[in-house]
Amino acid sequence: MENDYIDLIEPTPILHSKKCKVIAFSIKLLLQYSSFVTAFIAWYLYDYFIAGATLLITFLIVGIARAKMRNSVIPPHQREYHYTDEGIANWFSAKELCPSPLSNESQSHNAIQKGLERK
Repeated sequence: MENDYIDLIEPTPILHSKKCKVIAFSIKLLLQYSSFVTAFIAWYLYDYFIAGATLLITFLIVGIARAKMRNSVIPPHQREYHYTDEGIANWFSAKELCPSPLSNESQSHNAIQKGLERK
C-alpha cells in the first residue's frame, strides 16, 4: 500500500518563446474547436444530417489525434494524470516542435538516473 502512488517525474513544460506559445495555442484551438467548425461548414454547404455525421466523425478523429499526441510526448509514468487540451498542446510543442537544449540535457540526466536506480 505504500507504493500505490504516482510520482511526478516532470512538470508540464513552460514555453518561453512567443513562437512556441502561438503554436501551442493554435494546437489547443485545433483540438477544441475543429469538430464544431467542420460540422458548421458541412451544415452550411449541405444539410443537418451530413453536419451531424461530420460532427461525429471529426470528434472521433480529433480524439484519436489527441490520444496519439498525448501518448507520444508525456512520460509513461505520468499518463495516468488527466491533461487538458492546453496541457497536451504545451507538452507536444515543447517536446516535438520547439525543444530547448536544456530539456534534452535533462532527459539524458533522467535516463542516466533511471539506469543507476535499476542497478
